[in-house]
Amino acid sequence: MLVLVAPGQGAQTPGFLTPWLELPGAADRVAAWSDAIGLDLAHYGTQADADAIRDTAVAQPLLVAAGILSAAALGDISPNAVAGHSVGEITAASFAGVLDDTAALTLVRKRGLAMADAAAITETGMSALLGGDPEVTVPHLEKLGLTPANVNGAGQIVAAGTLEQLAALNEDKPEGVRKVVPLKVAGAFHTHHMAPAVDALAKAAADLTPADPKVTYVSNKDGRAVATGAEVLERLVGQVANPVRWDLCMETFQELGATALIEVSPGGTLVGLAKRALPGVKTLALKTPDDLDAARALIAEHASA
Repeated sequence: MLVLVAPGQGAQTPGFLTPWLELPGAADRVAAWSDAIGLDLAHYGTQADADAIRDTAVAQPLLVAAGILSAAALGDISPNAVAGHSVGEITAASFAGVLDDTAALTLVRKRGLAMADAAAITETGMSALLGGDPEVTVPHLEKLGLTPANVNGAGQIVAAGTLEQLAALNEDKPEGVRKVVPLKVAGAFHTHHMAPAVDALAKAAADLTPADPKVTYVSNKDGRAVATGAEVLERLVGQVANPVRWDLCMETFQELGATALIEVSPGGTLVGLAKRALPGVKTLALKTPDDLDAARALIAEHASA
């Protein structure tokens, strides 16, 4: 039983799109998407530095484009379930047939711009906490005025809030937390700081006509499988200001009987979580096209009705 997942913001690194653009037809697809959304994806994915691709308005469409491109390179596959972390949910909506590629890129471009505008109102950020017990960590974060914006499972929670609140966290870590790691993002995503972006995204979503998922679509909101395209779109709008419950998504993968999990480009983060939280599930991250043959072999071994 195969699950296909897409990473969220912070997974991008300078030049990561370069080898994918060398595949037949890839450069033309990316050029067409770039024209459609008014952003030079090839430039940002191959030549831009870390600061440039940290920009929310750039990072988000770049990640969705890379995810769609790398999944397409696998060929005609039929995963049993799909999911994405944060912005990766839009990538997953494309995998599930809820949105076509251009609609997904158009929506994520507007999402990135709206979230960048919201992030500019107050200086905010996010930090990953490694280790600790959620029952201890979450109340501690709330005491500091922070939001547990990503509950990722496998001993990882991401805190979000103002820079002052995050500085206080560095000085006062919850009991059991080994390390606090600042993330490569430009705002406190999935918190009340993103409320202005919800209205903008709702207006953008109103122009779309989603289809119902062709495969099981697992939502960040509560780890539940969503049956209709309309509800997928509604959840995509609301999730920008609400926590990501990736821990519950992984519980659902387990309940569905997952035996393999592939993370599309720029893969690695979600595979790392799955290795700790889903013992016995084979995992693979599509980091470059060199990983495609191994991924196809894994698909052939684990894809089933």
